[in-house]
Amino acid sequence: MIQKITIAKGDGIGPEIMDATLAVLKAAGAALEIEEIEVGERVYLSGNTSGISQESMEVIRKNKIFLKAPITTPQGGGYKSLNVTIRKSFGLFANVRPAVSYHPFISSKHSNMDLVIIRENEEDLYAGIEHQQTDEVVQCLKLVSRPGCEKLIRYAFEFARQQGRKKVTCFTKDNIMKQTDGLFHKVFDEIGAEYEDIEKEHWIVDIGAAKMADTPEVFDVIVTLNLYGDILSDVAAQIAGSVGLAGSANIGEHCAMFEAIHGSAPRRAGQNLANPSGLLQGAVLMLQYIGQHEVAEKIQNAWLKTLEDGVLTYDVYREGMHTAKVGTKEFAEAIIARLGQVPSQLPPARFIPAPPIRLPEYQRKSPRKKVFKGFDLFLHWNKNSAEELANMVMECSTEKLALSMITNRGIKVWPNGLRETFCTDHWRCRFKPVNGVAESEDIVSVLKKAIDNHLDVIKTENLYAFDGVDAYSLGQGQ
Repeated sequence: MIQKITIAKGDGIGPEIMDATLAVLKAAGAALEIEEIEVGERVYLSGNTSGISQESMEVIRKNKIFLKAPITTPQGGGYKSLNVTIRKSFGLFANVRPAVSYHPFISSKHSNMDLVIIRENEEDLYAGIEHQQTDEVVQCLKLVSRPGCEKLIRYAFEFARQQGRKKVTCFTKDNIMKQTDGLFHKVFDEIGAEYEDIEKEHWIVDIGAAKMADTPEVFDVIVTLNLYGDILSDVAAQIAGSVGLAGSANIGEHCAMFEAIHGSAPRRAGQNLANPSGLLQGAVLMLQYIGQHEVAEKIQNAWLKTLEDGVLTYDVYREGMHTAKVGTKEFAEAIIARLGQVPSQLPPARFIPAPPIRLPEYQRKSPRKKVFKGFDLFLHWNKNSAEELANMVMECSTEKLALSMITNRGIKVWPNGLRETFCTDHWRCRFKPVNGVAESEDIVSVLKKAIDNHLDVIKTENLYAFDGVDAYSLGQGQ
């Protein structure tokens, strides 16, 4: 059955590696009908800050499968990431990035590395909600939702089961970010308990990253939040051999996008030098996703045989180690010449025929009992004395809400702060209920006093307990 797909040739080396990839797909007999759209630099420079037109979005929506070459985002000008726009617009919640060593044919310190990183794709710091709040301080909001965690983590376990993998490892930093990363870890434990056939473990992301870089063979499937996954997947690809060899899949419930993980490398554009392997690996993931497993195997095995034969592009070619340094077009031709062959030393590709993973519809939980516990008042104030500020802010207290703490960059500076603590012009003043009783509308009285006292209020943040558990962070040092 012919599958209609959308393609975009992108910028820089994009058109060259896309042409090479399409040549291999055609020669291998992929049953595809191709509809091309334009995205990237030219669209940005036409005045569209998202890098993609609404008409092109509709084409992707119609065809549901999108193979995209790298694009160039112009510097400055408020241009938004095209990848993030597409991922979030189409609900592509899971980014799947295999990292495999092809030792000894591609230089790697890890001869038996074979892991998959499944990264959350829509939330976390990539929500892109940022504000400058004072002269000295900007903020970025980290958003983590239970539906986002549940979808991604369940997908990771279903992927591991489908692909015959034995272990799923969760990476977070919940020793510091107890609410956001803590939720991700909690959901991992909840969902993991349903998969008794799969080993589960959790690592703090910093030491986990160090372990992955040193001993990647101890990992199988890693599931993690957006920013960590972005960094870790590039590190994993590079220590496996080269970022230029890695592809990725962006999976949603209705659409999917496949791409190389590297950028558009404009300095190499138009020179017939670029390595098309990353985009080709993305295309192999695409073929598996749409059920053309035999074609995917044929291409992957021909690509592996080409690596074995030492026919490589400049970025991974090593004098005295490999036999031929070739250009983009010639590399694709070498793969086409080996279609039907299998590698003799590297493990041949064997893809498990399976339909795309379908997740159950998210079931919203019953509302928990939510109780107001106070609020944080954020101020722009350009002096350094926490005691002086506290005296001013205490005048804003009411019979129901009283100042309990002041922090600066998260560290408690009042009461009993240290004079050695460096302070910026961004202050958090926490008000707690007097005698434990207050309502959110009581904030208005505090705000009126603050304004009357000429305090520069940036924002407020309400504090709550859910089912009796306080759901906000303490000040550091509290």
